[in-house]
Formats: sequence, C-alpha cells, structure tokens
Amino acid sequence: MPKNAYIHIPFCKQKCKYCSFVSYTNFGLKDSYITSLIKEIKNNYNGEKLETIYFGGGTPSLLDVNSVNLILSNFNFDSETEVTFELNPDDAESAYLKDLKNIGINRLSMGSQTFDDNILRYIGRRHDSEGIYKAVKNAKDAGFENISLDLIYGLPMQNLEIMKKDLEKIIGLNVRHISTYGLKIDESSYFYSNPPKDLPDDDFQADMYIFINDYLEKYGYNRYEISNFSKKGYESKHNLNYWNNSEYYGFGAAAHGYISGIRYSNPKGLSDYIKNPLKKETEHKLSEQEKLEEEIFLGFRKTEGIVVSKIKNEFNFDFEKEYQYVINKYFPKYMEKTLSGYRLTLEGVLLSNIILAEFV
Repeated sequence: MPKNAYIHIPFCKQKCKYCSFVSYTNFGLKDSYITSLIKEIKNNYNGEKLETIYFGGGTPSLLDVNSVNLILSNFNFDSETEVTFELNPDDAESAYLKDLKNIGINRLSMGSQTFDDNILRYIGRRHDSEGIYKAVKNAKDAGFENISLDLIYGLPMQNLEIMKKDLEKIIGLNVRHISTYGLKIDESSYFYSNPPKDLPDDDFQADMYIFINDYLEKYGYNRYEISNFSKKGYESKHNLNYWNNSEYYGFGAAAHGYISGIRYSNPKGLSDYIKNPLKKETEHKLSEQEKLEEEIFLGFRKTEGIVVSKIKNEFNFDFEKEYQYVINKYFPKYMEKTLSGYRLTLEGVLLSNIILAEFV
C-alpha cells in the first residue's frame, strides 16, 4: 500500500542549460493541467494516510498558493506528513512562503546549484547568489525549519576553490539538508548540442565529490545516500522511500510511480497528459528477480547499505553465498561489512555504476 506521493509540476519560466527534465514554458496551460492532475489523483489515489508528499518539477513555485492548496486538498495527510515543495530562490517571497506554510507545506527544497554569479548566469539560472541568501532568510522567517539546498559540482569554470567557497556559504546558512549532484549532460539538454567550455573531467568531478563529502561531514552533515547530506533527523523521508524500494504514487505529466509490483510512467507530452491523464505511457510488472536486483541496487545507494536478513526474508536469497565472488572482488577497499550487511566505501561510491552492474 503506497503511503507516499510525487506530484510533477512541469512548468518553467526558462530551461536551464544543463536540464533534461520534462518541463514546459507554456504556462497558459496551467489551469487545464491542474484540472487533469486532480482528475488523475481522484481516480487513482485510494485515500491512504500519506507519510510524504513531494511537489517536484519543473518549478512548482510558479503555482499560486490557491492552486497548490487545491491539489493538496485531495490527499489525506496531517502535520506529521513530510510535505516537500521545490522552489526557485527567485520565487521565495515572504508572503508566498508564509502562505505555503499555512496550507501544510513543511519542507522546502531550493535549487541553488552554486553561489558563483558568473556560473549561475552561464548555466541559465534565474537567480543570483544574493537571491539564495534572501530566499533562505525568508523561509526561516516564515517558520520553515526543514530546508534543503541543491549544489551541483562539475559545472563549467568550476574548480575546488569555487566549490570551497560554495560550501563555506552553504554552511553559513545553516540549512538542515544539502543535495549534491555531479553535472551530467544528457541528450535533451542545451549543453549537449552546445558543449560548454572549461568543463571539469570525470576524474576532477570525483575529486570534487570527495572534497564535498569530507567538508560537509566535518560540519556535522551525515551522508545518508550517495548524493544527500543532512543534520541528524532531517533526512528526506520521501527520497528514502525510493531507496528503500517502497511503493509510491506518481501524479502528473512524466511522473513515475510504483504500486503493487508495477512500475509505471505517465505521458511526457503536456497536451497528451491534459487530454487523458488516466492513460499510462508505460507499465511494467516486476519479476521476483527484478525486485531482488532493485533491492540490492537501491540499497547500495544508501550509506547504511543493504540488509542481508531483509533480502533473505523477502526473496529467500542468500546474498553472501550467491555474490561471494563480487564481495571478494571489491572488499575491503570499495565495499565493507556492516552489522547488518554491506555498504560501499567512499571510494566504492565513485565506482558505484561499475560495482552495481555486477548485481544485475
């Protein structure tokens, strides 16, 4: 039974040059989209008390508060539910944030990316570094304690000195959660057809990742997943649900969901979704082998790693026996034993794509 819901808001004022997410700038379709979104929710949501709700995008903060509230009113949730709202720092005005807090939003995720104004302009962000400071201040003044900021490493013109300044500034803001992402240039992004200059190579990206990890842990941020750091008790419950391989609803254009062993995706096209929000673009019922592989793959993303007893109980599968060769191959430099199973070391995280391919 899913107890988590993702809601995709696919509108942006402009597309960032590195972005490959499904988003559209034709905001005139907002009302039609919300009507279709609510239709999908009403037809598929079974009224379970939700543990997490996540508004992602796109740019959810382009919605007015009444629209957000209209969507939220279709869910069964309370003050214990983690309700996350992604927003651009440009949209974080005091009155808007106070209104979001009043309708039940209790966690904010801001796309800050970097504090270097030259890089922000180059990658197509709407805000500058001052906008990040203002957004965090407004959020705290509005009563938000659970605030997450995004940082991207491996950006054009970025070096360790710039990254260190970014980290110093983000530490100074004293937010409870930080998500860090290595730049990847996908085919549907502007940078794919217009390659940027001064792009750090993969080895330097790896150096930046290690630098970020060491720096944040020194200041009390625990890395609980490959890309995510938090103060104790402020881990993203919604994202942990993904990595724990649990079920969730996915609502909106291009949204993905996982219910009753079936992974599904909604139509990517905005007009296609608005026309028929009940149609699925893909549906795939996982085999037991696929479920096992996902349990291992997702489990190793977490710093705590996999739990061998859980794998044994759920799949009647002896992980240590069946994967003894893989364990021996990467132990102890890239993989280490825990009290309940195995996890990747920091060096192992850098090779995670190679290592995890051995379990599929």
